[in-house]
Amino acid sequence: MANIRDIAKLSGYSVATVSRVLNEHPYVSEEKRAKILKIMHELDYIPNSKARDLSSGKSKHIAVMIPYSNHPYSEKIVSGILNAAFRDGYKVTLLPTNYDLEVEKRYLDDLAAKAWDGMIITSKKSSFEQIASYLKHAPIVCCEDTADFPIACVSIKREESYIDLFTNLKKQGYRTIGLTVGRTEKESASTGLILRSYKEVIGSLEETMLVRNCRSFEDGIQAGIHFAKLKDLEVIVTNGDDVAAGILQQLSQEKVIVIGEENLLSSQLLNFSTIDHHIDKCGEAAFQLLLEGKIRTVSIPYTFIKRHKKSPRQN
Repeated sequence: MANIRDIAKLSGYSVATVSRVLNEHPYVSEEKRAKILKIMHELDYIPNSKARDLSSGKSKHIAVMIPYSNHPYSEKIVSGILNAAFRDGYKVTLLPTNYDLEVEKRYLDDLAAKAWDGMIITSKKSSFEQIASYLKHAPIVCCEDTADFPIACVSIKREESYIDLFTNLKKQGYRTIGLTVGRTEKESASTGLILRSYKEVIGSLEETMLVRNCRSFEDGIQAGIHFAKLKDLEVIVTNGDDVAAGILQQLSQEKVIVIGEENLLSSQLLNFSTIDHHIDKCGEAAFQLLLEGKIRTVSIPYTFIKRHKKSPRQN
């Protein structure tokens, strides 16, 4: 099997020159580069990737921490990351955590051990303080506002979108508004934001109007069974399109408006309104931030997509 010295000998150039070509160093003439690459091709030479990574200091391999591998949010944001990574020739390893603190710490320790060039954290249970302590080892980008912590982030304007949504519903005269959430407000910043926005705009939230632990289509069906028992319910604001789709197995939009989140295929097929936070673009922006290596915040705008044609107040 050929090695780098064989290529140097056949090309007439030094081992250092061949090494620069292997590592895509810019300061090599096109003539030298073409001759060395031709010989590599003739010898069917495959570079040792680990050695090349050690030489360049980069593996072009990043990690993406996700809560679940089979969740629509994860799928959409990962899609954005993968599209951006593919264009730049990066490998991506997905790290599902199920919001387990020990698992998250193990992955962060792997990052510190140089398993990857950097990490994108799409959602987590670990504190920002803990995450920030790993920045001395490698760049990290979070897909949520990191506030005053010195961590690069992509900020999704969730609070603004929720305030706007509830304000518009209130202006239209709706008062009886149900709500679904996933994790508790102590565990999830998003849950805290929507509950706070609801109370700020609509007022107090009765416990019967709130269904917790909704993450899937099946959870939505159970939420729909609950909401179907309530009288005079006008609107249900959900934490995901699949949850909304489940609710619509038990309720009709002719009677109750159901609003989803993230503009997934389910909202398009069932024709219900949704808040699109463009989390695929969030993923792309997070990857670019990781390459940039600077600690700054990128904000992604949201879009409210109105699809329902009827509402209880129009009948």
